[in-house]
Amino acid sequence: MAEITFDDFLKVDIRVGTVIRAEPYPEARKPAIKMWIDFGPEIGERKTSAQVTAHYTPETLVGRQVMGVVNFPPRQIGKFMSEVLVLGLADPDGGIVLLAPDQPVPDGGRMH
Repeated sequence: MAEITFDDFLKVDIRVGTVIRAEPYPEARKPAIKMWIDFGPEIGERKTSAQVTAHYTPETLVGRQVMGVVNFPPRQIGKFMSEVLVLGLADPDGGIVLLAPDQPVPDGGRMH
């Protein structure tokens, strides 16, 4: 992997938000869940589709804080427009585990 500068890192706007709504996305090619995330007053609500069904259901996602990149351009995922990239790591079986703060923090907070 190529090295980047600190200024390159600062270009990636990673924020915390709370999932306020989630629903299955059965039309997706791979199992996925649609999420609407509140990133606080500065950024507001953004939506995304994520392949997180190995560890989460729509019901377990609502109210959960997640980390996401908020300054990528929107991307069409099937018939759904994704406006944020939620961040996660693969478990040993390839299931995605979402990244989140280990204590509640204000929505919209930027990762330092």
